[in-house]
Amino acid sequence: MGKVSRLLALLLVPAVLVTSAPTKKTYKVCVPTQYLEACQRMTEEASRKDIRLQCYAVRDRVECYEKIRDGSADFGPAEPEDMYVANHLPNSHFVVFEEIRDKNATHDDVRYGGVALVRTDLPIPDINALRGLKSCHTGVGRTVGYKIPLTKLTAMGILPQPDRSVPRSQRENELWALSQTFPQACLVGDWSPDQETNRRLKSQYSSLCSLCEHPEACNYPDKYSGYDGAIRCMIAPNRGDVAWTKVVVVRQFFGLPPFSRTPEMEQDPLMNLDLYSYLCPDGTKQPLTTAQPCTWAGRPWPGYIAHTMAAEEMEDLREQITEAVQMGESEHLWQDKTHGKPGDWLSSVFALREITTAVENGPEPPTPEDYLKKARYLDVISRELGTLPPLKFCTWSEIGHAKCESLKLAAFPREIRPRLECVMKHSSDECMAAISKGEADVVTLDGGEIHTAQKKYQLKPFLAEIYSAEPHSAGYYSVAVVRANSTVQSFADLRGHKSCHTGYGRTAGWNVPLNYMLEHDLVSKTQCPYTESVTSFFSGGSCTPDIKKAHPEAPDSLCALCPEGCSDASATDYSGYSGAFRCLATGLGDVAFVRHTTVKENTDEAGELADWSKGLHSDDFKIVCPDGGLAPVSDYLRCNLAKVPPHMVVTSATKTDSEIANMRHILMSISSLFHKRPEVFQLFGSYKGVKDLIFKDNALGLKPLTAEDSEIMQSYQHILDAVTHCDRT
Repeated sequence: MGKVSRLLALLLVPAVLVTSAPTKKTYKVCVPTQYLEACQRMTEEASRKDIRLQCYAVRDRVECYEKIRDGSADFGPAEPEDMYVANHLPNSHFVVFEEIRDKNATHDDVRYGGVALVRTDLPIPDINALRGLKSCHTGVGRTVGYKIPLTKLTAMGILPQPDRSVPRSQRENELWALSQTFPQACLVGDWSPDQETNRRLKSQYSSLCSLCEHPEACNYPDKYSGYDGAIRCMIAPNRGDVAWTKVVVVRQFFGLPPFSRTPEMEQDPLMNLDLYSYLCPDGTKQPLTTAQPCTWAGRPWPGYIAHTMAAEEMEDLREQITEAVQMGESEHLWQDKTHGKPGDWLSSVFALREITTAVENGPEPPTPEDYLKKARYLDVISRELGTLPPLKFCTWSEIGHAKCESLKLAAFPREIRPRLECVMKHSSDECMAAISKGEADVVTLDGGEIHTAQKKYQLKPFLAEIYSAEPHSAGYYSVAVVRANSTVQSFADLRGHKSCHTGYGRTAGWNVPLNYMLEHDLVSKTQCPYTESVTSFFSGGSCTPDIKKAHPEAPDSLCALCPEGCSDASATDYSGYSGAFRCLATGLGDVAFVRHTTVKENTDEAGELADWSKGLHSDDFKIVCPDGGLAPVSDYLRCNLAKVPPHMVVTSATKTDSEIANMRHILMSISSLFHKRPEVFQLFGSYKGVKDLIFKDNALGLKPLTAEDSEIMQSYQHILDAVTHCDRT
């Protein structure tokens, strides 16, 4: 080999070694979209310190676990209820590889243990003697003061089984069983988010409030509520016999290690340690000074879950998490308020607080199921008292059905009973028919569809969507949207233009604009059918989803702008509010008839935008004022075509008042839960890029129908009477 060849060979050897060395993996942590900016700040800093973490944006935790299962993401935080969700995803193999523990309790196996406290001299020959005692609870729905005793006492046969022939919600079944077992109790809180149901239950089961400081309110704040309040309820003379609370609070309350007894405790006769004992599930008692008290169950620590992986890879992932957390701690991130709340990405990405840290969960991390079983908590999450038929929710598209299935999965471990069941049809009309036949229970409809539901299928609304935090807000506004550079200056100027509608018979997209045209003599009131009149006015063509399904003979021009046709609204991307606005925004139409929030929801980088709406700005569009001129989309109170009813949940008119009350309780519980915890499941928001599925994206919750809703419905009835005149003649 020549000199040059040998030199080249020597130079090439290290290059081969470098390029063939394995590249260490960068791990993707899934983070809800609302926390993505915080996560990106973390990874930017981490990359400078050779910490190999990357953000993977997800809608919520349900999607997070789907992406981990599919290999798109590597790990994410999980509470015990989330672990139940992950464990029930099909074709998944998860492990809980780290726990999030309190820094002062890193050796504790559970976050806290649930215990029962009694007086030492109280005769309890066996556990069945709990029947007839006076019971003190932390609060309704709480873990150690409600869920654990309910679950364990039911399994022991101490709580009676409810009569299955009586149609009660699970919550009422639980309250009934407790009232049958404990003649007096203190159980504060909102027993239902529906105040009518809450008042009825507290009146019917008032004995469960009789030991409270304020029995008439039976709600927070109350001297005998919460962890320490339950203890006060038990030790107070002539009050409770048993208190359901947690170990650490017992130790703190009585000054047991690691806490200290104060002189006041020593002098208070009610704080004598010998007076009280732990009551064990086997009926025996233990002194308060016991080092390891008998618990009834424990709430597991939250943690991080991942798909099963090789031990070396798992160790590397743990190291990256540790380094990232140490980076945040060393930079005093908890005190950094530059970007908002203290903790920033440590809390939003890693679910850590100032007092918690990530701890390795053994060399062979358990599955979520084994992790929950170890704490005796799996049965607490999955408990069902009584057997109630599932609540069957109807949807009319595959993507809507998929969201319903995700909701069903997320809701069950978080106390939503009975179980949800998802029924898929192909149109809102088919859903209405299914409810009338008993094949489904509920569906959400807009005002125009509700009219059809009542008249044709004998359904009735019982809940309405909330769109504003204002206490008396109801309904929404129908508006006509054009591009900001449009030459249109009045509704009359729209003649000859191209129109985009949410769907035939829909409130904002068809009924309201048609009524406006009829009222202002822009189309003939005597020329039937009105589809001909609309065609004549919008002679440039239209997109009107579902028009051919309702009126096969309707002019083809009403479908001319719909790329996929308009026989089936569920099969086109141009139906609904976002679809009609898309028709305008992408240049197909000149005007879109939508609700007042539609433009804001699809512009200005608002939330999860579809590809077609990225880069759009709300000031690129205007709304047409009824009295002439254009206005910014924010000026909808002055420039709208009508205020119309909110979307409502309907059911069969044959349902009893009790059945409707139970459905109201369940659905309001769902809306309240996920409005507060969108990172767990995004009920109100787009799903896989599709908006307004099941509920409207801009909804804040659900509420019982009010007098204001009825007034708007009556006003809207005049619009319906006008636009359906041809159908009735």
